[in-house]
Amino acid sequence: MPTLLRTRNPLKRKLRAVEARIGNTPLLPVLNLHNNPDVKIFAKAEWLQPSGSVKARAAFNIIKQAILEGELDEKKILLDATSGNTGIAYATIGKALGISVTLLLPENASKERKEILTSLGAKVIYTSPFGGTDEAQETARDLALKYPEKYFYASQYTNENNWRAHYHGTAEEIISELPDITHFTAGLGTTGTFIGTSRRLKEFNHGIQVISLQPDLALHGLEGWKHLATAIVPKIYDPKVADRNIEVSTVEAYDVLKQFYQESGLLISPSSAANISGALQIANEIEKGIIVTVLPDNADKYSEVINQII
Repeated sequence: MPTLLRTRNPLKRKLRAVEARIGNTPLLPVLNLHNNPDVKIFAKAEWLQPSGSVKARAAFNIIKQAILEGELDEKKILLDATSGNTGIAYATIGKALGISVTLLLPENASKERKEILTSLGAKVIYTSPFGGTDEAQETARDLALKYPEKYFYASQYTNENNWRAHYHGTAEEIISELPDITHFTAGLGTTGTFIGTSRRLKEFNHGIQVISLQPDLALHGLEGWKHLATAIVPKIYDPKVADRNIEVSTVEAYDVLKQFYQESGLLISPSSAANISGALQIANEIEKGIIVTVLPDNADKYSEVINQII
């Protein structure tokens, strides 16, 4: 895989400056949400990333490798489908690098996400709210095929550099801070966070249990998550990685969101709360252990939902 070395190329110099800001998020203890003192839960605060979410990791690695392999520069437009957070990450990084970004976004994305993307200078093409990210992917792919000289199609759902960002980044950070980890759990969207982190953790210690999380219904309120039985399954997903899968309901996630706020004073997103909900299910099943999950983002982009919960 190409790496960043000393260079006189202005774009690559900018890339190095952005790379210095990616990753190394803190692990927060999740306290007072279960009763077993021999089970500890920790969660990575990914809203401290540039762009405010875990998607900065994958977006940066996709852009970085495309630039180093000569597939993307200031003359081409980065194109992809998104439910919001990856798009914000693309737009944030693209603005810093001087690269234009065009995004296919379902019309029902939150108002905050739309405003952020506009403020960052991204061109947004809205797709049907009923088709979700599946329809947005299809539209983006069609555009890329029609105008190959115009676009670099990042294709986050099929791009191997998505999961590799977590293999080389997220997992290594967890291993460094919590080498005694016994369980890792995370929700499935593009599946990059779970697949990449889990693969590296299993290499480090095959005894670590890795548990994927999915919404319990096709129609759910966990933005960014996929109900894989009824959605287009991302090509980077490998079902053999997970030791098992747990389902999380939107109602459970909302309840945990409120409890976590009452205990910590932190407002997190529904998907972050769903990850904690999955971790709590595991905590209630085991006698002792260290469970790690990821908080993809905080509540800043979900005011309409949060106001109904809190």
